[in-house]
Amino acid sequence: MQGYYGKAKENVSLNEKSVKELITCTGENPNRQGLKKTPQRFISAWNYITSGYKKNAKQVVNGALFDAEDSSMVIVKDIDFFSTCEHHLLPFFGKIHVAYIPDKKIIGLSKIPRIAEIYARRLQVQERMCAQIADAINEVLKPKGVAVVVEGIHTCMVIRGVQKVNSKTITSTMLGAFKQNMETRSEFLSLIK
Repeated sequence: MQGYYGKAKENVSLNEKSVKELITCTGENPNRQGLKKTPQRFISAWNYITSGYKKNAKQVVNGALFDAEDSSMVIVKDIDFFSTCEHHLLPFFGKIHVAYIPDKKIIGLSKIPRIAEIYARRLQVQERMCAQIADAINEVLKPKGVAVVVEGIHTCMVIRGVQKVNSKTITSTMLGAFKQNMETRSEFLSLIK
């Protein structure tokens, strides 16, 4: 997947001319004072919004793995995220909750939100993002289990389409002990409420 996304990113040539054309198509004048620098600002913002394509979990972890004393569940909850819906190019945002059960190693706590950020900063669907975060943590840490729950508000549902302002989408991915053991899964879900 990384190779595919990396290649797709290389093929995208975002330039001021194409942004000006987009502004013109909306019926605006791209040379109007308030819009003159919009193409540059948009390109800069878009590069940041999609910066996850330039990173991978192993780079982010950068060896921040430490010996574990025991195998107690570790939870990092309420991680804010901002992503972009690949279907409408509109933002979705919310909270990510991550847990893992160590198997001889723990990870630096700040690395979990950083891993989540890699996958949020791409054109996404929430279901895939949730699974990618779980898979990445599972791959770099090799724990007994990983659980990820994502709560998202999708502006493609809020500001257009069905226009349901209070709707929230919840997705989950459970791996290892969280998938196999109902008690472990229930403990995690009760702790993130």
